Amino acid sequence: MSTYLSGGCQCGAVRYRIRGVPANPHLCHCRMCQKASGNYALPLGFVAHQDFELTRGTPAWFHSSGLVRRGFCAACGTPLFFEPIDGDGLNVTLGALDEPERAKPALQSGQDSRLSFFHALAELPEEAATVSADWLAAVARKTHQHPDHDTAAWPPKDD
Repeated sequence: MSTYLSGGCQCGAVRYRIRGVPANPHLCHCRMCQKASGNYALPLGFVAHQDFELTRGTPAWFHSSGLVRRGFCAACGTPLFFEPIDGDGLNVTLGALDEPERAKPALQSGQDSRLSFFHALAELPEEAATVSADWLAAVARKTHQHPDHDTAAWPPKDD
């Protein structure tokens, strides 16, 4: 298993590499993280600055408060980072990792804003696997999404 993890945005314009696995992997339920991700919670994990390296592109930044800025891809909008101003590191969005299974959340924060139905989401009925598999295969044949590994260049020249 690699001592590094890589990650990046959906379109591949911004890529990064981190040493090790993010510390304090968690789901943040605060309203600011809900808005920043367009989701019910935002999975985050801490990486010290010395263990983080951008390998492609430059993120855009939004100062969501006087204490925090959030990095994202200006081309596709993928939320990538939560960085306390003057901190010693940043939090990466765990879903943007190429191997998100290696950063299993260990706790939850911002629970005062956790949505009342969040705990019941796993109990929702699931679509038939064949419908989902057929749809995903059709999408994969014409995808513009960056693969879950580093590439020398993106998009491919024939795109």
